Amino acid sequence: MKIHREGLATILLTFAVLALLNGALIYFFGHMPLLWKSVATFSVVLFLFIISFFRIPAREMKLDESLVIAPCDGKVVVIEETYEPEYFKDKRLQVSIFMSPANVHVNRNPISGQVKLSQYHAGKYLVAWHPKSSTENERHTVVIGNGKTDILVRQIAGALARRIVNYLKPGMQVVQNEELGFIKFGSRVDIYLPVGTQVNVQLEQVVRGGQTVIATI
Repeated sequence: MKIHREGLATILLTFAVLALLNGALIYFFGHMPLLWKSVATFSVVLFLFIISFFRIPAREMKLDESLVIAPCDGKVVVIEETYEPEYFKDKRLQVSIFMSPANVHVNRNPISGQVKLSQYHAGKYLVAWHPKSSTENERHTVVIGNGKTDILVRQIAGALARRIVNYLKPGMQVVQNEELGFIKFGSRVDIYLPVGTQVNVQLEQVVRGGQTVIATI
């Protein structure tokens, strides 16, 4: 297991703050062991959680140009036909994956191809399952085309997730399962496929980024 580069500053800052807090408690309240030991225990648990959040587990990735691979870990919460207003401006098949704070938060390219769009949008911080979060929340939209189809991937911030990181720029050639970006502290990722695409997942199914087959092109 590795630690993602996006987490290094957060981990160091958390360690420094917790170390100062616990040092101060021991200095001023050393005569109250129950207090500072309880805080110390909580601090260890919190620090381990922060490290876990930025983990990159060792994982054998699935590579297949005929498949759309899950861009993130999480649970499938939406599979429906809907109007996509930003790029396609027509009906698409939407598959949405909710990422809890406990999930791995690396986002990956679902297919290989050329980046046709990479656009950030400021917005609100509605809960990730809110029907309007796809169009009103802070988000970053990417479209990747491989000659056979164009697929839109949208990273969406939520009530807890307040920072979206995206590494792609228009014109780049990207490879399936390489890093697309990162969302800090939980949210969701939407995938927009052509109507009629064979979907290989079901609602409430838990998926793993880089491994689970979302659809067949």
